[in-house]
Amino acid sequence: MNAHRERQRKSAHRERHTGGKSYSCTQCEKRFITQSYLIRHMNVHTSKYKCSECGKCCQNYHALTQHRRIHSGEKPFECSDCNKRFTTTGQLVNHSRIHSGEKPYNCHVCKKAFSQSGNLHRHTRVHTGDKPYKCHVCDKAFSQSGTLTSHTRVHMGDKPYKCLLCDKAFSESGSLTSHMRVHMGDKPYKCLLCDKAFSESGTLTSHMRVHTGDKPYKCLLCDKAFSESGSLYIHIRVHTGDKPYKCLLCDKAFSESGSLYIHIRVHTGDKLYKCSLCDKTFNQSSYLQRHKRLVHSNRRPQ
Repeated sequence: MNAHRERQRKSAHRERHTGGKSYSCTQCEKRFITQSYLIRHMNVHTSKYKCSECGKCCQNYHALTQHRRIHSGEKPFECSDCNKRFTTTGQLVNHSRIHSGEKPYNCHVCKKAFSQSGNLHRHTRVHTGDKPYKCHVCDKAFSQSGTLTSHTRVHMGDKPYKCLLCDKAFSESGSLTSHMRVHMGDKPYKCLLCDKAFSESGTLTSHMRVHTGDKPYKCLLCDKAFSESGSLYIHIRVHTGDKPYKCLLCDKAFSESGSLYIHIRVHTGDKLYKCSLCDKTFNQSSYLQRHKRLVHSNRRPQ
């Protein structure tokens, strides 16, 4: 009995270090809960189930059969609600939850629910801080493989997602989708507390802090806090003295892109801000406001 308890104690100790995944692949860093999962995974490193079209190695014959549909374009599984077709039954099951609203995968930490197990698995990294996907060019690490793929394009300068209506291109498909709303004027993300609407969900999230007063991004060097991460990122330059935005026409540099944009008007002579009470124009909105305060403070618009 004591020997059995000792084995249980050692097993529990190992699980604390391995996350319950005691079987590790000798070819890569992946770990598995059972030996059978490891054996199936090892086929990826051999040519046992190899695609003749692209050379990809799969875990088993079933996975290879599904993979081949990428090349053939075959989608045998059809959704009965919207007629969309899919290459695997799993994709169809996941898709059907869009119609049913079912979210069977629950986070044990924050109670969030997800329609797909993979989404839950990625979400748990928010709590664990796990970032298994590391960039080989710099020291950055990411919690999702897709984020790493997008990040590597920063180093490569690759922008495969091109707008068909202008000359802009993007490294991420989501950025192109958001950009297309500029042309379409589409603003699907509506604030429930005022009449404002936004083209991106992240912009709506930031806007909601106007109503809540929430400022979750805190400076570690002073007591300032911000409602947006970008504002904190810009603020940090006050402490570091970093001025990455350099004027190509003179030797001035700025900590914010907007400040450089305003400065450029000194060289171009552009005066975009016109006084509604007289004919004067200004290259900065602050100059216009000061002009109105000093010159027209006792006047009213006609």
